[in-house]
Amino acid sequence: MARIYDTFIAGGPVMWPLLGLSIVTFACALERAWFWFQLLSKEDRIVHDVLAAARFDLMKAANIAQKAQSLPIGRFLFAPLRLTQPTPETFRLAMEAAGDKEFTQMRKGDKLLETVVALAPLLGLLGTVTGLIGTFNNLNIGGGGTTAEATRAAAGIGEALITTAAGMIVAIIALIFFRVFVTLQSQQIDYFSDVGSELELIYRQTWYEPMFSSIGQNSTQGNG
Repeated sequence: MARIYDTFIAGGPVMWPLLGLSIVTFACALERAWFWFQLLSKEDRIVHDVLAAARFDLMKAANIAQKAQSLPIGRFLFAPLRLTQPTPETFRLAMEAAGDKEFTQMRKGDKLLETVVALAPLLGLLGTVTGLIGTFNNLNIGGGGTTAEATRAAAGIGEALITTAAGMIVAIIALIFFRVFVTLQSQQIDYFSDVGSELELIYRQTWYEPMFSSIGQNSTQGNG
């Protein structure tokens, strides 16, 4: 632990903003990891229950989705089910609007991680420059420098190398988190699309088309 602290101090003042970026990165990653764990561990059961109920009772399906309002998939499914006898076009529009809103929420934290990926290497480069400046300031070229001057010059080189490495490490970690979350978002977009299409098909075939077919038959009988 003492060695880590000594290395951190040897990196110079630029290490402090890099530390701040690393803390922000891990805080964002933990928050997003909890979000995705909650969603992925529960959404299949919610989807199964809602689709199964929708084949027999839309009100029951809407109640199941409403109880899952804490999750994106619950809000996505509840948006069309809460409507009263909508047309298929309105049904789909409600799902698409809810889906777009949920996808925006899923991207929460992406901008922060992108900023860390871009900023951390630049801070590392800044530390490199300041370290090299300190190195050259402590060099006594042609004057037969003392051991103390050589030690200060070596410290400047160490600062330059440490900040460069630290900046790259922070950026790499943030990039890994970012790519993992983007992959999960892409998978969710496909999943929401499949679930939405299946729910819309159930609504069309089980509820909308038979209802208007029966209305048309009653109208024909009445005219006859």
